[in-house]
This record gives sequence, structure tokens and C-alpha cells, in this order.
Amino acid sequence: MLTSLTVRPMTPDTVWPARGRHAPGSAEDVLRRSLQQRKDSRAIDDFLELPEDETAPAERVFEARWRVGDDVTVRARLSLKPGPGEGDGQEWLLVAEAEQPWDHAWPSPAGLFWPEDPDIAWDQDPATRLALGEINPLPQDDREIRRLLRSAVRGGWHIHVVVHEAMSTDDRGRTPVARWLPPGLRHRVVEHHAAPQQLRGLNWALRDSGVEVPRGGAVVLPGVPAPEGYDARDFSVRAVFLDGSEPADLVDAVTRFAALPRPLPDGAEDALTALREDWHLLTLQEELDRQRGLVAMYAEALEAMTKSRDLYREAAESAHEALAVYQEAARAAPAGPQPSGPPAVSPLQQLTRTFERFKVKRPATPAGDQKKSDEKSDENSHATSDEASDAESTADQRVTSER
Repeated sequence: MLTSLTVRPMTPDTVWPARGRHAPGSAEDVLRRSLQQRKDSRAIDDFLELPEDETAPAERVFEARWRVGDDVTVRARLSLKPGPGEGDGQEWLLVAEAEQPWDHAWPSPAGLFWPEDPDIAWDQDPATRLALGEINPLPQDDREIRRLLRSAVRGGWHIHVVVHEAMSTDDRGRTPVARWLPPGLRHRVVEHHAAPQQLRGLNWALRDSGVEVPRGGAVVLPGVPAPEGYDARDFSVRAVFLDGSEPADLVDAVTRFAALPRPLPDGAEDALTALREDWHLLTLQEELDRQRGLVAMYAEALEAMTKSRDLYREAAESAHEALAVYQEAARAAPAGPQPSGPPAVSPLQQLTRTFERFKVKRPATPAGDQKKSDEKSDENSHATSDEASDAESTADQRVTSER
């Protein structure tokens, strides 16, 4: 079974995520018209198109809110941006969150944003270009099947169902399983159909996923990453009768799979954070509560600053009082006896004296001047020596004459 090495946070049970692709065309205009119609019919309470963001000028963001069930508020945020290549249309990412755990019997958020018009192609899987909630025949080549299914299950955005047609079907057998699913799941399921002769190649393509499709049956693929508690045997259906009747076992398997705890899809974490922290479509009561919260926050900050200022002032006054007491005690203390020894020499004075000794020393004599000085010293020594000899000779003569 394929696994993901990236640990992602789990999807809260109050969150409904989905993504898709709108065919080339003005998707912004389609959204504006559709949301206005939903507001006029009171299917939603209100919607808002956010101003263009300078950091992402190509991205458009729409917010909408409505109530479901027993007056449960749902907030939803849809972001729209161009596809990766020219002519790829626009990709949309939708995250909705309710005040209570999500009930799949509630309306599909994607169905409230987009129109129910078969001529407007907005319900495509961006990775595979396959239709959401419709039947998608598998390619004929086994390697293409493997490549398609491996690419389809990555990201964890959609629920992928693979059905094997044991025999050729008529129009009654071409009814997608989404028709019998709860409204909240109809735009989250991608249904793949394999022809009768494709069973072996299909199971070969699925061997990395750790699942198999029974002959004439179906299986719900685990996806990447697989949800906690997934067991292929629990989500495998032995037989699917493609005769136009409700495939109850398959509907049950898809519904149970959707209830499993699953990690947030790729990119959904940032979208959920934006929905919670950067929400603009507020009611009057919410705006009032928000302003009250800001006032309370500013009051707490001001109180903390005032308290810090008072503490600083008290500390400064205490320091001044301590200094005054110390100075007064120093003036009142009697003068002590003078030291009998020589006054201590400070390190600065020692350093000064050292420099003075260096200044007294005679500077070094160059080599040539030193040689001349040595010769002169030799001459003086010779002259002194001759004078001493003459003096000694004169003294001897005087002694002799006296005798």
C-alpha cells in the first residue's frame, strides 16, 4: 500500500474540503452570478468577493455563509487561480467549516458556489481532468491505467471508486454512484469504470495500493495517505449490479470511507487557516463582538504598560533612596588612620614609569657609526696606554737620580 512520509494534521470533523478545475473561460463571472442567485433564493445568507491581493494578483477569493440543519452556520472560502499552463483553465480550492461536526446530508458547498448547469464545466479533477460525480472509463493501456490511478489518489482530495463491468452495460448501467450518495459527497467522488477485459491489467496496476477489484465488483481506493483504520476487505464490494438499481453496498462503502479520520489534503491546511484567521464576511453582531475583543485587548495591553511603568518608577525611587542613605553614611563615618607604609602604586602609574624608563635608554647606533665609534675608542685606549708608559719611565729616572 502506498504511504506518505509527510505527517500532516488530521481533517477536523467540522471541515469539508474539495478542489476542482474550471474549463477555460471567465470563472469569476460564473461565480458572481451563481452566488447572487443563491442569495436571492436564500440558499445562502450572503457572499463577498475579496479585493485583489497585491501579493497574489492572479488569485481571486470568494466567501459565503449559510445555515443548515438546526440553524448551524457554515462558512466557506473558495480561492480561484489560473492553471499551471496556458489554456488549462482555472483551478479552485474550497474549504467549508460548520459550527458542528459535518453531516453529509447537508448541501454540498461546491454545489452552492457553482451553478447546476451541465454546459459549464467546473467539476473536473485538476490532476487527471476526470469529471467529479460522473463515470470515467479507464484507458486501454495497462501502464496508462497504472499511471492514471497513481496520479489520481495523490493529495487526498477526492474519494476514488473503481468498478469492474463484468459485461457490457446499457444506459441503465451507466448511472454514476454519486446519484445515490448524500449531497455532501456528490462532488467529492471520482468514479472509474473498467471494461470486462481489463480486470487483469487493472489489478496489476493496483498492486502497489494493496487492493484488488473483484470480478464484477468494486473497491474504494485508500488514497495517499491512506486514512486511519482502512482495510481493503472492508471497502471492497463483491458484486455491483449495473442495471439502474441502487448499488447499496457500494454506497455504504463510500459513506463509511468518508467517515474515516483522514489527514488534511495537500494545500488544505493553509486554506483552512485563511478561513479561520482571515475571514471578512461578518454579521453585525460578529463585527460588534470583534470590536469589543479589540478594545479588551488594547485595554489589557495598556494596563500591562502602565503596570510596568509604575514598577520601573518604584524601582528608581528605591535606588535613589538607597544611594542617598549610602552617601549620608559615608559623610558621617570618622576618618581612619593614615597608612604607615608607602602609598600604593596604581597600575597606571606603574605603566607610566615603565614608559619613562624606555624613554631614558639611548637609542641604538647604526652599524657604520658603531664601527667608527669602536675605532675611536681603540685610538683613545692606545694613547692612554702610551701616556702611562711615559709616566712610568719618568718616575724610574727620578728614583735613579736620587740614589
